[in-house]
Amino acid sequence: MSSFFLKLIATDKVYYQGRVRSVVLPETDGQHEILAHHENLIMAVKGGWVKFQKEGEDTWEEVIVGCGMAQVANNRVMVLVETAESPEEIDVRRASEAKERAEEQLRQDQSIREYYHTQASLARAMERLKASNKNL
Repeated sequence: MSSFFLKLIATDKVYYQGRVRSVVLPETDGQHEILAHHENLIMAVKGGWVKFQKEGEDTWEEVIVGCGMAQVANNRVMVLVETAESPEEIDVRRASEAKERAEEQLRQDQSIREYYHTQASLARAMERLKASNKNL
């Protein structure tokens, strides 16, 4: 099976770079799988699970990402996201505290901009908690 180059970059680190056979990215209306020789595109990446299959391996690696974007061009995929962490890296206590903070902020009066920011924080905390429970 053909492969392509994937580079997954978070704001604080390069999470992964190397050849893969497939990558599945979350977007607002579902998931988008990219295989070798995919047409060129730029897409928004929604916070959630990114799965990729490394070249020569049958297992899928999963990573939780924040919002961002992806570019596909010339058999290369570059994914730029706010955060990227494996389920093993998640601090459950910190994620739980972030969830509680976001829920409390939602109960208060906020501008529309603050409301959407709080919604994103809550969604990110929920995904992190879900991932940590899945890993147990």
